[in-house]
Amino acid sequence: MTRVKLCITLKSDVLKKIDNVIDGLKLRNRSHAIEYLLSQSLPSKISKAFILAAGKGIKMRPFTYEMPKAMLLVKGKPILEHTLETLKNNGIQEAIILVGPKGEKIKEYFGDGSCFGIKISYIDEEKPSGTATPLKKAKTVLGSDPFLLIYGDVLAKINIREMIDFHEENQSMMTMAITSVNEPGDWGVVNLRGNKIISFVEKPKKPGLSHLVNAGIFVLEPEIFKYIPEKKFSRLENDVFPQLVQKNKITGYLFEGKWFDVGTPENYEKTIKEWGR
Repeated sequence: MTRVKLCITLKSDVLKKIDNVIDGLKLRNRSHAIEYLLSQSLPSKISKAFILAAGKGIKMRPFTYEMPKAMLLVKGKPILEHTLETLKNNGIQEAIILVGPKGEKIKEYFGDGSCFGIKISYIDEEKPSGTATPLKKAKTVLGSDPFLLIYGDVLAKINIREMIDFHEENQSMMTMAITSVNEPGDWGVVNLRGNKIISFVEKPKKPGLSHLVNAGIFVLEPEIFKYIPEKKFSRLENDVFPQLVQKNKITGYLFEGKWFDVGTPENYEKTIKEWGR
């Protein structure tokens, strides 16, 4: 990425505040700190997010007999509301939500998003079609610009703006948020070389050396649509990610914030106890 030299004058008290955020790691020096702080205050380079919230939530029964998994409450709010707040706070202006069984409950609660400060539209899925096929169906709505993709049962303390900047700096076709867990076998396990993901195995049967897993949050270039197969049911984790890894097209964004996959009653109980601490 091209950088331009710039001479600026700042008040001494402002400069002190900037110096206080320099940690030598994430923010290395004054120049880096000023660039970071400015980028966090400017409008997001990405305006749209696609949220997959159509799953039946079979593993979450009996909770999901009456409502979609994305509507389960955590700290008094549906999981999906927490996600939308994160998007809004990071400058995302529009969310397209994939809904399935009991999707009317999501529509009734969120409506067009005007009460939540973000524009919301919906795509209905009559039958389960995986995580890749619905993305291809949303191609027209998502347009020709980069966009976010988020799994609807994920809660994460993540700086989306920073992830977008990271994606742009690395000029990757896809950036996958990754986090570290103690028992990675229930998720897509990744290996990194530098910032590049060099292997991806969905729910490996044999434990490996890596504790890094797919966190279910992605920044994608529209080029992704070329890699989604023309099938009624296809999954990113099985049909798309492995071929992108082979082509060296996925960058890994490792973040340290809290992360929860509300996929089982046990994980849901843990999320309720630990989210927001």
